[in-house]
Amino acid sequence: MTIGDHLEARRRGDLTWVAPENMRVARRPEGVIDVLREYGLGEAAIGVIGIDPSPPFHFIPIMPHALWSALGEALPQATFKGVYRSFLLRAAAQSAEELAVLAHSAEIGEAMAQAMLAATKPGVADADVYAAGMAEAFRHGTIAPPMIFQSGPGTVSWGQPPWAYRPQEPRVIRDGDLILAEVFSFFGMKETQHQVAIAVGDVHPNAEHAAKVARASYDVGLAVLRPGNTFGDVVEAMKRPLEEANGWNIHPLVHSLNPYGPVCGWGAGMRAYPGAQGYGLIAEIPTIGVELPLVPGMSFAFEPNCVIGDHTVNLGTTVVVGNDGPIELNPFTAQLLRV
Repeated sequence: MTIGDHLEARRRGDLTWVAPENMRVARRPEGVIDVLREYGLGEAAIGVIGIDPSPPFHFIPIMPHALWSALGEALPQATFKGVYRSFLLRAAAQSAEELAVLAHSAEIGEAMAQAMLAATKPGVADADVYAAGMAEAFRHGTIAPPMIFQSGPGTVSWGQPPWAYRPQEPRVIRDGDLILAEVFSFFGMKETQHQVAIAVGDVHPNAEHAAKVARASYDVGLAVLRPGNTFGDVVEAMKRPLEEANGWNIHPLVHSLNPYGPVCGWGAGMRAYPGAQGYGLIAEIPTIGVELPLVPGMSFAFEPNCVIGDHTVNLGTTVVVGNDGPIELNPFTAQLLRV
């Protein structure tokens, strides 16, 4: 598939940046071994992405055992070293061209959120709201993976809508509901994220309170997202409003994008949530990457969320570290939207 796409792109005159002789396709260990031998690297130090943790999704290395063991057996004199942190530091600061692509991705993400807001009203299925957002992404010519999406008067659930994996009907939106979604927009291999929170009519006071706390977390995070500070400084600032409100976060308050890496810890309040005591291990995810220095061009998903009682509200958008302060990409979703 990769070779076919590249061949067609060259035939059409599309812009490509990898020469054919620098592309290798191998779905078995022998192919990787052959390439290393071709370049005389049988006794070299070889950097590997996949043997270090790479949060927020991979807190343990993801290197397949069959590939890893075959490399060691075939190239016993080689030294394999994890280089994910070095890769992150080199790749995280986006160029001017990349920032322009990122900004376009954010515009599409906002259009998705706007379409979802326009589709929301009592009596419609929450699947129609979901479909409105996804259709808008496709109309703009972007790839949008399945969004995180929940609806109801109050919830601590965070993931795909229940009808995506259980044989059941979508919910019908009612007055007093909250629609919570995390919208993903990919354009030109750059990703933005947008946290959609829609209040339908009058919502529970705990939801209103949670929205104010989440917005306070967003604001203090912005104030600290500056060159010279660290990712840990941003996390500590964003946690403070939740702690003062006796709230907790069901998913990260902030994490890096393009590429993924440092991530704020989450889930500490789930162990004390009513009904959760009957489950097995419920482990809090720790903050990873507190020492990361902030430099201009880094992009982050600002997604402050707060649980008050059994009501969750998440807000936010993608934010870039600027030379003198943060750059918010389409902050339409950094507020509680209302129908």
